[in-house]
Amino acid sequence: MHIRHTLALCAIGALGLTSGALAADRYPSKPVRLVVPYAPGGGSDIIARVLGLKLGEALNQTFVVDNRPGAASMIATEIVAHSPGDGYTLILADVPHAINVATASKPTYDAVKDFAPIMLVATTPQILVAHPSFAANSLKELLAMPRAQTAKFALGTSGTGSSPHMTYELLRLRTGLELNHVPYKGGGPAIADVVAGQIPLGLLGSPVSIPHLKSGRMKGLGITSAQRHPVVPTVPTFDESGVSGFVVSHWYGLLATAGTPPATVKLLHATIARALEQPDVKERFAALALDAAALGPEEFRKLIENDVKRWKDVVAKSGIKLE
Repeated sequence: MHIRHTLALCAIGALGLTSGALAADRYPSKPVRLVVPYAPGGGSDIIARVLGLKLGEALNQTFVVDNRPGAASMIATEIVAHSPGDGYTLILADVPHAINVATASKPTYDAVKDFAPIMLVATTPQILVAHPSFAANSLKELLAMPRAQTAKFALGTSGTGSSPHMTYELLRLRTGLELNHVPYKGGGPAIADVVAGQIPLGLLGSPVSIPHLKSGRMKGLGITSAQRHPVVPTVPTFDESGVSGFVVSHWYGLLATAGTPPATVKLLHATIARALEQPDVKERFAALALDAAALGPEEFRKLIENDVKRWKDVVAKSGIKLE
């Protein structure tokens, strides 16, 4: 009897292991949560919805975009950092993922160790935009204005510690330009206020800016790319405006929680890589000045590590703290 009981338990255990393996093989067997750190309408939201649709079609499962704005993307990042490492909670992260560990006095997560990088998806320049009624037509003209005057101009960004905010701090350190920084909970709300004339200036990602530039509801004063971008060829580079060598790219990438099975990471990476090659995705990205950048998990991890070091240096020089 004892032997039979032992054999039965072994059989049950083997069955459990087999079931677990099958469950892993069936990923995703339930809806996947794709967290976006900003309000709807911004660059991260646009990319997440494109990827969520493509992932859902390819893997025959629902990928639910969950916008969780606030605290310069830290609210959303904490959600994913503290979720189970099973691949069912993902985040469409961007540059602040690396910035926040430098700006926060007591970060509640490690930007590298608490996540499983899946893929760097795209990079894009940032654009200094203005309401059509604004006096300056370029960054060069803005820099020529008296500092006492420019300090009164409100500059909207996607949040304190966001990539546009840090780009402004870099610009301030390089040129002495003082503006009244107004942080929003994402690029969407910031751009809406520029278009409405509630604030005169915005420094924002290309995806959220370009549709309004093309419609004439805003004008572009400068772009942070090395050369003028073919999508908005009339917008001069920061370098052209006298800030030599000023090039800043904003990246977007998909991360899972640390501990996510390598097979799941591999599946998601391969699926996204295929999606980026599809004509409709290429067309959508190109129209928004998004350059596909299909870096794998390890290369993406190294990018995050390097960015953490870079932005810690900027934070130390500018004195920014996110409390």
